[in-house]
Amino acid sequence: MAKTTANKQSHTTTRSIYDEPYAPERKVNLTTAIIVAAVTMAIGVLVGINFTEISNGVKGALGQKVSAEIDFSSLNDVYEDLRDNFNGSIDKNKVIEEAKRGLVNAAGDKYTYYMTATEAEEFNKELEGDVGAGIGVEIGERDGLIKVLRTTPDNPARKAGVLAGDIIYKADGEDISGLDVEEIAKKLRGTPGTKVKLTVMRDNKEISFDLVRETINNVSVYSDYKDDTAIITITRFDSDTGKLAREKAKEAVDKKVKKVIIDLRGNGGGYVSAAQDVASLWIEPGKLIVEQRSNNKEYNEKIYAKGNEPILKNMKTIVLINGSTASASEIVSGALKDYGLAKLVGEKTYGKGSVQALSNLKKGELLRVTVAKWYTPNGKNIDGEGIKPDKKVERSFEQINKEIDPQLDAALKE
Repeated sequence: MAKTTANKQSHTTTRSIYDEPYAPERKVNLTTAIIVAAVTMAIGVLVGINFTEISNGVKGALGQKVSAEIDFSSLNDVYEDLRDNFNGSIDKNKVIEEAKRGLVNAAGDKYTYYMTATEAEEFNKELEGDVGAGIGVEIGERDGLIKVLRTTPDNPARKAGVLAGDIIYKADGEDISGLDVEEIAKKLRGTPGTKVKLTVMRDNKEISFDLVRETINNVSVYSDYKDDTAIITITRFDSDTGKLAREKAKEAVDKKVKKVIIDLRGNGGGYVSAAQDVASLWIEPGKLIVEQRSNNKEYNEKIYAKGNEPILKNMKTIVLINGSTASASEIVSGALKDYGLAKLVGEKTYGKGSVQALSNLKKGELLRVTVAKWYTPNGKNIDGEGIKPDKKVERSFEQINKEIDPQLDAALKE
């Protein structure tokens, strides 16, 4: 589903269930709020002058006509006053971008947002596994703060001593603590060989690290073995995940293992089609994996297991989950749980039970819109609730930093 496209009013809609890592609420600090307020005030006349461009982009993305009841020209007076009195220059292109962003943000849905051409390019690369160069940290929101959830092996952050649980504070001296996960990630990524100074808060103290960005190599599926158990880790659901997962599953069967552990911890999602491929390793062809329900009938869809052999159907399976297991990862976890094909161990999942459509706008821009909710085979929507493990096992930041893994240990004992 995620890779299929449908043409609608000269734009392309790609259905996806991808989200930002752990999809936190978007936050802004005071300085950002002031700047946004100023830019918003500047929208008026420019919206009127560029109304055709903006409205065509929005209605093209939504497949709808712009309502005549919305009078965008009412902002003109605000803009004229700002234009006449503001002690500085106003970037008209920036104003138009912010106008589009504001229109979409008015939906009040954290998964629905507008992306500029540059943001769209970065988004698509990340979805395909091309994260570029960075420092090798996985970040997410915990207790209202953006924290390091883990550092990846053989990458700059871990080598320098950045730890799981560190609170992200500054990048090159700039306070980024009020930004959301996506915006902070942009600050930390960059060209290989460039430097970034990362400042974190740890035990109420500031600690700074001078880091050099490196190309991050991060395949979506890899495996390990312990005695007669295969441990298959899936980091995301991209275009190669289904093929790689089947290869690892076949390898495990050929090795005559007695048990498979699927590690979905920290997996923030990806393509529904990839989740379909992975779930089909256990679920018989023709059985329901996930159902989409929407007020728009176009997005109502039932997705079934594919016709490939479910080579892990009779294999004892444990799925590791935590609070960062989200979206497509929850589709797989929910389906295997409903059919009694796996035991879930760890912590409750994130709880993202919605589907987004990606619409390509003019000039390479992208609009991401929530179009449906999805339901497990037993008819449950987990949005905001998550999926509870069959066996609850917590793992602290201290244990992560010491590479102590009680969740994996518990799964190995099952």
